[in-house]
Amino acid sequence: MTIPIEQWMIEVDIASLQRAMERGELTSEQLVQAYIDRINRINPIINAVLEINPEALEMARKLDKERSVSGVRSPLHGIPILLKDNIDTADQMHTSAGSIALANSYAAKDSFVASQLRNAGAVLLGKTNMTEWANFMTMGMPSGYSSRGGQVLNPYGLGTIDVGGSSSGSGASIAANLAAAAIGTETSGSIVNPAIQNSLVGLKPTVGLVSRTGIIPISSSQDSAGPMTRTVADTALLLGLLVGIDENDEATLASEGKLHRDYTQFLDSSFISQARIGIPRFYYDLIDEEGLVLIEAAIDVLRQKGATIIDPISIPHESDELGGEVMRYEFKVGLNAYLSQLPSDAQIHSLQDLIAFNKDNEQSALRYGQTTLEWSEETSGSLTDPAYLQAKQRDIQFTQSEGLDYVLDHYELDALFLPSDEGTDLAARAGYPVLTVPVGYTSKGPMGVTFTGRAYSEPTLIKLAYALEQATLHRVPPEL
Repeated sequence: MTIPIEQWMIEVDIASLQRAMERGELTSEQLVQAYIDRINRINPIINAVLEINPEALEMARKLDKERSVSGVRSPLHGIPILLKDNIDTADQMHTSAGSIALANSYAAKDSFVASQLRNAGAVLLGKTNMTEWANFMTMGMPSGYSSRGGQVLNPYGLGTIDVGGSSSGSGASIAANLAAAAIGTETSGSIVNPAIQNSLVGLKPTVGLVSRTGIIPISSSQDSAGPMTRTVADTALLLGLLVGIDENDEATLASEGKLHRDYTQFLDSSFISQARIGIPRFYYDLIDEEGLVLIEAAIDVLRQKGATIIDPISIPHESDELGGEVMRYEFKVGLNAYLSQLPSDAQIHSLQDLIAFNKDNEQSALRYGQTTLEWSEETSGSLTDPAYLQAKQRDIQFTQSEGLDYVLDHYELDALFLPSDEGTDLAARAGYPVLTVPVGYTSKGPMGVTFTGRAYSEPTLIKLAYALEQATLHRVPPEL
C-alpha cells in the first residue's frame, strides 16, 4: 500500500478489508499488528480495551497461510474482532465482567459466540472494558466503569460525553477504530445505548437468535449478544456468522427455521418505499430540542424515500413502570450457575461469594457499592417463586400481546421508529430485536435512532436501517 496501513484502515468496512486481503495488498497479520499498534497508542486515552489477545498475531499468521492453501472460511476470515469482557474465550484472555473478583479467571471453553467467530476465521483481538457486571451491580455507577478496568471514556468527548453502557468498551473501541468490529451484550439497552453514544450501528437480536452459552448472564429472558459496528453492512455480515442452534441454550431452539446464515441479502434500500413505520410520540417528549431536530430530519428522510409514516401512534402501557423483579430473580439463578462451574481453586462460586469478596476488598471493589447484587441475593433463587412468575407474566403481557405485537398489528406496521434509546426497554422485555443507526451530532454528542419490530424481524430492521444510513451517511470518526 502507498499509505500506512493504520491510516488507510480508519473507517474501512469489513468487506473492503477482505477485498484488500484477497488482492494480496494486505495480510491478516499486518492488519492485526496495525490494530495492536493503534490500541497501544489510542487506548491509554479512552481505556476501552482491557487486554490484547497474546495469540492474536499467531492466529492471523495461521489464517493467512490457510487463505493461501485452501481459501477463506467466511467473509470474516482474518478480520480482527473485539469481544466484551463477559464473553468466555478459551485462551490466554480473562473473562471477568469487569470485576476484580474474577480478574484471574480463565474460561475452560469458548462461549458459543467465540466459537462461531473462530470457526468463521475471525481473529479474536482482545477483550473490551465494560460497566461492571453489565451494570447490574449497584445504583449510581457511571457507564463504563469497572473495578478491574477503570473508566471508559467516549472518544467524541473525553470525560464530557457519556460513553454509554454496559458495552462501553466495545462502543468506544469501534468508534475509535481499534478493531474492525466488536461484540457487545445487552439485557436492556447495553448494546443500543453505547452504540448511539459512539455514533455506531448496534443490534440486539431477538432473544434466542444468538446463543448465550458461555456469557456471564443477567437475565435468561432478555440477554443477547450482538454486533457493534460502524456500518449496517458490517452488522448484517456479523449477525449471520453469530446465529445458530445451540442445545445448551434452549432459547435458540425457537430460532429453528427463522434464522438466516446470510443477513447481507437484506441490505436492500428499495424496501423503504413500501414500509409502514410508526412514530410513538410518547417517547419523543423525552428528547431535548437539539436532538429532536435531528430525529425529525431522519423521519423526513424516511418519508422522502417513500415510507408511509404513521404519526402519532400509541403503545398500550408505554408509560407503565414494569419494575426489575424478572432480572432480579434471573440474575441470581444465572450467575450462580455460571460461577458454580469455575475451577475449584477459584475464590468465587456464587453470588454470595462475590458479595463477600467485594466486602473484604471494599476499597478496590466497591467504589460505588453493590446494592443491586445484594438486592438480587435477597431473592429465593428459584424461578418457581410466585413473585417471579407474576412479574414475568406481566412483562410478557404488557410488552408482547398488549404491547409491541398489538401496536404492530393494529397500525399494520413493519417497525417502530424510536428516538435515541427511549422505549427500547419494551423490546428488551419482550425479547424482540432493536437496531440503531446514527443520525448526526449535537452539542452533547452523537445522536441515533432505533428501529424495533416483532420477534425475528431482523431482515426488515436491516432493510430500514440500511436505507436511512445510505441516504444520510451521518457517521464521522472522532478526532483523537
